[in-house]
Amino acid sequence: MDERCLGEVGIEDLPKDELDPKTNYNRIRTKLENNELVNFKKVDKTSTMIPENLDDSDNPKAPLFDEDGLIIPRKLPNPVKENADRQNLHRELLFNQKIGKNVLNQKTELQRALEKQKENLAKKQLEEHISAQTPELEKVIADRAKRLQSSHEDKNEDDKVINKELLQIRMNLKTRTDANK
Repeated sequence: MDERCLGEVGIEDLPKDELDPKTNYNRIRTKLENNELVNFKKVDKTSTMIPENLDDSDNPKAPLFDEDGLIIPRKLPNPVKENADRQNLHRELLFNQKIGKNVLNQKTELQRALEKQKENLAKKQLEEHISAQTPELEKVIADRAKRLQSSHEDKNEDDKVINKELLQIRMNLKTRTDANK
């Protein structure tokens, strides 16, 4: 590939039959205008890759001085404000917040409590619907089974308490009899 910059035009670019400098100059000028080439500087490929070497017209490198010889402070560039994607996102979020649309799917405590109450109500209605469809005989049998099971659990708890008390009394008696011997 030719290492010349787009802004450079040489004699090789001209037809061989025209070597008149004035016509050559005009022809080169029209070529440049048609190609819309404005920058005539030779571009170094490595310098365009390094951000420090890029030509920043917005942020001049040399400090500016006022009439007293003091350096005029510059406002530092804010990368957040310069980033167009971030600005668009912020603008969209502000608009959605203004119209009341919640894009982040965050719910307030009141909304969460309302949803929980609705779920509980739906569960109760489902249970009532199922219980309304079951016959009376099944309901009575289920109630008796619950009562029997609860009474068995109560008896087991009483037995455990009684057994613990008896064991403690027996241990006390053993220690007394062992002490007397």
